[in-house]
Amino acid sequence: MNVSLPVGFIIKCLMVYNFHGTGQEKHGSQHGGYGVQVAPGKLSVRARSASTIPSQGADARREDRLKELNKLLEDVAKIAVSTGPRGAIRFAQGVEAFVSVGGEYFLQLLRNPQAATAGSVVPGLPLSPPGPAELRKLFEKLGATYIKLGQLIASAPTLFPAEYVKEFQSCLDRTPPVPFEDIKAIIRKELGRPLEEVYDFVDPQPLASASIAQVHAARLRGSQKDVVIKVLKPGVEDTLTADLNFLYVTARVLEFLNPQLARTSLVAILGDIRASMLEEVDFRKEALNIESFRNYIDSLGLSNQATAPSVYRHCSTERVLTMERLYGVPLTDLDSIRSIVPNPETTLITALNVWFGSLLACETFHADVHAGNLLVLRDGRVGFIDFGIVGRISPSTWVAVETFLTSIGSGQYNAMAAALVQMGAADSAVDTVSFARDLEKIFTAVQDLDTNVVISTTGGAQSATIAASLAMDEQQVNNLLLDVVRVSEDYGLKFPREFGLLLKQLLYFDRYTKLLAPTLNVLEDDRIRLGNRTPFGDNPYNSRMSGF
Repeated sequence: MNVSLPVGFIIKCLMVYNFHGTGQEKHGSQHGGYGVQVAPGKLSVRARSASTIPSQGADARREDRLKELNKLLEDVAKIAVSTGPRGAIRFAQGVEAFVSVGGEYFLQLLRNPQAATAGSVVPGLPLSPPGPAELRKLFEKLGATYIKLGQLIASAPTLFPAEYVKEFQSCLDRTPPVPFEDIKAIIRKELGRPLEEVYDFVDPQPLASASIAQVHAARLRGSQKDVVIKVLKPGVEDTLTADLNFLYVTARVLEFLNPQLARTSLVAILGDIRASMLEEVDFRKEALNIESFRNYIDSLGLSNQATAPSVYRHCSTERVLTMERLYGVPLTDLDSIRSIVPNPETTLITALNVWFGSLLACETFHADVHAGNLLVLRDGRVGFIDFGIVGRISPSTWVAVETFLTSIGSGQYNAMAAALVQMGAADSAVDTVSFARDLEKIFTAVQDLDTNVVISTTGGAQSATIAASLAMDEQQVNNLLLDVVRVSEDYGLKFPREFGLLLKQLLYFDRYTKLLAPTLNVLEDDRIRLGNRTPFGDNPYNSRMSGF
């Protein structure tokens, strides 16, 4: 079994660093070294410690470092084996993308010499360093993994700097569609039978084509049900595995070389991202999320008010997901909503109650309730679609979140500050009184946010109709999030990613409220159920789906 050059190079660098270039990195040296051993079905990479080194004082610390190195080398080797030859291909593609974006960057600086020096942060360096815009362009060039990572950056202001969160709002997840013949081949292979035996019709033109998947409209054979087929694009799994493994190994190496980086939790964050993104390309996980949400709705007798697509298990696999097609209008299309339901406010309250109830009633909550994923269906029900992005919230965190929400409605900013302190990790005591004053300034400004209600007219003077819709300003939503995070960080607080996801969904609902029910007080209206929820594990409708 061969270990690729990049991994060998990493191992060599680590050994040179660990032994300060004294020649002790040579294999078989009496003072230490490393070896790669291959046995049937087992790969072992081991740094060797000198038996003559006393394990006291500095030498004891050296022994600890050797143990850390041994673990790192073993993990690097295992990841290298699991990545396979795809790693070399992605390395070449990465170099090509870097050269392309770098070339555009330097060409822009040559065309505008003043800009080349205006942003320089290093004395004597006549160039401004690349910033968030260049990183976004590079991510878009690198494809699926990095586009998804860019979307994560955009949705996680609790983890990333404000300028990057803002820039990555425009990270485009639109890629050329895969030829229909290739899509048909994937479906045929996954289902193990010809398409004609499962579907009466599959539209060759995709409804959507993103970095990871492509969606086609179809009709089931026999039942004649309208469905959508979500198909994982070819090569995506290998690309994700190679890219995420590289990022994870890089973080591990950096943390080993500079132990101070451990305080940033870089490895832990990348580990969570790695697990989350690999889950997203396993459509069985998304199917489970949908089934769990539908089971929650059915168990509470809410299926006449809200729904999610049915999953057709006989034609769904890890790479193909066949779902019921829901027809409806976005929650921001007020004119169309009024033509479907008599009272848009009641529809909004239903959406709020169903979503709030799912926070702990389901193991995961829908963490992307933008207007395209929240529909008012033709029969008046609220439809939740696209469960690819979900969050998880523990009962203890929800207690703090509930206090936080209640304090917004009541204006009790001391309670809000205490809730945020309870939720975040802080190295020292926090001045909650001062923290509360700063939070009050932020949330008072929320009242002044532009609601962006767009009024348009169609028809002649005798038959004019007026349509209202809400132009969702993603920038406003994220600016408020960033303000809360910025002030909290000033007091040494770090929040879990789920808090940022949760707060962003609440801000979406705040915008919907301004359009559909401007006089509704979400946090004080008795019709909206925020609290007194049973934790997920104790609910009678907590049934995990299986069978794929």
